[in-house]
Amino acid sequence: MRKKIVAGNWKMNKTHSEAIELITGIVEMSYDDSVQLIVIPPAVYAVEIEEMTSESSVGVGVQNTSQYESGAFTGELSATMIKSIRVKYALVGHSERREYFNETNEVLAEKTNQLLKNSITPIFCCGEVLEERESENHFNLIELQLNEGLFHLDSVQILNCVIAYEPVWAIGTGVTASSDQAQEMHQFIRKLLMNKYGENIANDISILYGGSCKPGNAKELFANADVDGGLIGGASLNAADFIAIANSF
Repeated sequence: MRKKIVAGNWKMNKTHSEAIELITGIVEMSYDDSVQLIVIPPAVYAVEIEEMTSESSVGVGVQNTSQYESGAFTGELSATMIKSIRVKYALVGHSERREYFNETNEVLAEKTNQLLKNSITPIFCCGEVLEERESENHFNLIELQLNEGLFHLDSVQILNCVIAYEPVWAIGTGVTASSDQAQEMHQFIRKLLMNKYGENIANDISILYGGSCKPGNAKELFANADVDGGLIGGASLNAADFIAIANSF
């Protein structure tokens, strides 16, 4: 049975003291222990937060890693470095990385390879902007992103990955994605997995929803058959909201 996962992407938010206060609040609150809770803070806090969560079931991730193993790449963090501080998860291809840092599917495939080589679970993000949704090209785009960025993996490797669908058009735009729209795309992604890897593998891979999931809509979203949890943005910056989402299954 695939895991229920709630992962909080803190993005470029929180000072050191604020980050410590937030993770302290998260660790102290109770939540459904069948849910894998993951916090993804700015990398500068990763070591300390990993130590603070080591006695709990909360996992720790980073927001980005390099496609290179090592070398003269100023400012980059390698998967080997992340492994050395016992971090277990990493985002790959978040919509902001694709848009602002021009990350291509080919680069994301290389990043995924580096993470798996170091036994780190990639949370591979895919999604479309409003223009692509309105032109009805969204299914083709998601298929392309997965084919070029993730589906080069074999059946053993893919089982060590998580997929996150981000309807970029529904994040901070004033346009709302419905629960039915979320399920439609998650079902489509699972069908792609099934066609590539077979039914058993497709049914073992968690697919998270990353479109402005909040305490008020999490229960409806998570009730969908193919929505296995959420990649949470703004609501993960408040401990009570984050735990409320984790308790929404």
